[in-house]
Amino acid sequence: MVSSHSGERPRGEADAAADRTTCVVVGGGPAGMMLGLLLARAGIAVTVLEKHGDFLRDFRGDTVHPSTIRVLDELGLGEQFRGLPQSQLDSFGIPGPNGSVVRIGDFGRLPPPYNYVAMIPQWDFLNFLAEAAGREPSFSLRMNTEATGLLFDNGRVAGVSYRSTGPDGGTGELRAHLTVACDGRHSVLRSVAGLRSREYPVPFDVWWFRLPRHPEEPGPLAGIVPAFRGREALVTLFRKDFFQIAYLTDKGSDARLRAEGVESFRRRVAAVRPDFADRTDAIRSMDDVHVLDVRLDRLRRWYRDGLLCIGDAAHAMSPAGGVGINLAIQDAVAAAAILAGPLRTGPVPVRKLAKVQWRRTMPTVLIQAFQRLFQGAAFGSRSRGPGRMVRTVAFAVRRVPALRMLPARMIGFGPLPEHAPQFARR
Repeated sequence: MVSSHSGERPRGEADAAADRTTCVVVGGGPAGMMLGLLLARAGIAVTVLEKHGDFLRDFRGDTVHPSTIRVLDELGLGEQFRGLPQSQLDSFGIPGPNGSVVRIGDFGRLPPPYNYVAMIPQWDFLNFLAEAAGREPSFSLRMNTEATGLLFDNGRVAGVSYRSTGPDGGTGELRAHLTVACDGRHSVLRSVAGLRSREYPVPFDVWWFRLPRHPEEPGPLAGIVPAFRGREALVTLFRKDFFQIAYLTDKGSDARLRAEGVESFRRRVAAVRPDFADRTDAIRSMDDVHVLDVRLDRLRRWYRDGLLCIGDAAHAMSPAGGVGINLAIQDAVAAAAILAGPLRTGPVPVRKLAKVQWRRTMPTVLIQAFQRLFQGAAFGSRSRGPGRMVRTVAFAVRRVPALRMLPARMIGFGPLPEHAPQFARR
């Protein structure tokens, strides 16, 4: 059952003074909640601001990768996490000849118990982190609270201004030694701070929707099945009673697809997956189709005095590989390990913020390079889409099965997986 954080949590020492905390984290996504939990376990007064009244949002990433599961074990939360309703993804593949599926990534080759990806609704995962953090006296979570700007003292970021998105609609200011922006790819705070990003071209956007799944239909609950037709693709995620589907096609097509109407979109879906033709009427209108403007960018500098950006606020990721959540959590773990000590004594020196970026830049650059390579192979050709790439990869992994370990390792752990700091372990 999903709990609803519809108001403020009971205020601990993080809110002893209503207008001040040691660290304010803006955004209650995976990076923000993990950072809040870790800093609170270090005894740091930390306040997380989340603009929504709960964590219930459709079509958010819901893969928890081995690197994150290992961190949860180190935090003493692994057993509780495994008790949540979830399914396990042990491999992923691409369509092969004659309707076969060629496995190109095999998580089962990774060392147990971290040899799978957990498929769990993100709202359940965030509630889980919020409840764990709420057991720490120095943690506070303010729901229905949206950061609207930055406060400055002599050029240094000194906190945030905010407004309530709840019924009262009030405004206020929260001062802090450190502000951490975890407010996503459209980060308000990084824009206000004047931090510039380097953007990389992305050739596709994603349209999310659901179709019903019949009880007798085969397939693992954690299955992921891609299908291609020219420059169109459908990636189907299996759920207990529905399919969560990503439709990928040329970037900037949203207005055109919507103008064509729902009947045309249903035909597109059925053309890529003929076995779904019997249920496309579940897409009642184009309002049931939610577009994700895929972005791939990276801040040139993730910080300024008093402010740090991590997760999507620092580096928007493509959905390729589903690695965005876990890369963001790795950022949070590294940031907590580096910043907890300085936060105990006051404002964080800029060189410590630079150290966080220095540590996390290499894995970010490598994963984004991997995503760009995939995008170029799958969607770069104006002719027939990913056909040649599919054939090449299928041939390689059939000849050398051990190659399945490489994408599994890259997706499951990444280039520089973090470990929970000692002060946070239980």
